[in-house]
Amino acid sequence: MRFSANLGFLWAGHPLPTAIRRAAAAGFDAVECHWPYAEEPAAVRAALEETGLPMLGLNTVRGGEGCFGLSALPDREPEARAAIEQAMGYAVAVGAEAVHVMAGFAKGREADGVFRSNLRFACDLAEPYGITILIEPLNAHDAPGYFLRDTDQAGEIIDAMDAPNLRLMFDCYHVGRTEGDVIARLEALLPLIGHVQIAAIPDRGAPDHGELDYPEVFTTLDRLGWTRPIGAEYRPAGAVEDGLAWMKDAKRTR
Repeated sequence: MRFSANLGFLWAGHPLPTAIRRAAAAGFDAVECHWPYAEEPAAVRAALEETGLPMLGLNTVRGGEGCFGLSALPDREPEARAAIEQAMGYAVAVGAEAVHVMAGFAKGREADGVFRSNLRFACDLAEPYGITILIEPLNAHDAPGYFLRDTDQAGEIIDAMDAPNLRLMFDCYHVGRTEGDVIARLEALLPLIGHVQIAAIPDRGAPDHGELDYPEVFTTLDRLGWTRPIGAEYRPAGAVEDGLAWMKDAKRTR
């Protein structure tokens, strides 16, 4: 078992290079982030090289107040593509492996068409760099009105587009809150999954309590042959270092 610290939530009050160093000291095997664009890429890359941690991924920008991405918004396609280009440039500069293209709040056939067109643009742009494009359904409790509602919708888009570098971000927290039966969904969707994230359900705390049995999730991922770091995208109750018994247990027992 290997784990990635999501620095959008863990050590979020620190500059990104400092957070990378804190993640390494705490025993994480990789890092990922949300919106790193205020940080100089050279400083981020230096911290990654110093610690030896890979940067698994980053997000396209929100797109302004009240937005949560742009790529499914029919009236903002030029901005969406500029956001994809920005994310790709930053990913290349720091050596990130994936870009999460955020869809935004939208619905309907026109939004679907725009989203697929923007995803094709992203996949084509990412292909020469070996970068994966990720899409992620968000639950309606946290992000009501988000375009990607569930893994069935996301899976249909990935299958239809048939782009080798387009994959599913499987966040156990979001899937659990929206669809339930996380283990069965993992098993069914494994061929489409590019990244797995974890957090307790329903409070999005550390994966050591709540409705989902994470030891069972880890056992399932082991059985399925998952070898990539699992993203710890949760809200810590206090100091991150004080709440990592779950990770130490997972590494010790597998």
